[in-house]
Amino acid sequence: VAEAARFYKVQPSEVIVFHDEIDLAPGRFRMKTGGGAAGQNGVRSLISQLGADFRRARMGVGHPGEPQLVHAHVLSDFHKADRTWLEPMLNAVADALPFALAGDDDRYQAEVMRLAPAPKFSPRQAAQNAARGE
Repeated sequence: VAEAARFYKVQPSEVIVFHDEIDLAPGRFRMKTGGGAAGQNGVRSLISQLGADFRRARMGVGHPGEPQLVHAHVLSDFHKADRTWLEPMLNAVADALPFALAGDDDRYQAEVMRLAPAPKFSPRQAAQNAARGE
């Protein structure tokens, strides 16, 4: 990413990185500029190469409930049940992209969530599902 940004003379503030975020409930979407890596290794790598001032499209995947389950959670495939929120969110992220390209991150975030509202999320239910391996 950093090499491409330098080659095309793109400033970090013009780069948008889309990534999963366990600190957001499944289906939630947030835009953010700058900040730390929050344990996200890909973001940490980008910060080391670009600096921290790039834009982040944070797509919530939820927390598995137990710290020892995080690694497997973020590296595994989505479950079939996740398709009910995942596909609409990915479509909304693409459909609303003109707002992000125009630099209006607040409007982009709002439009994504309007097009694909996040499902109601119960942390207790998620923990029970994780314990059952669902």
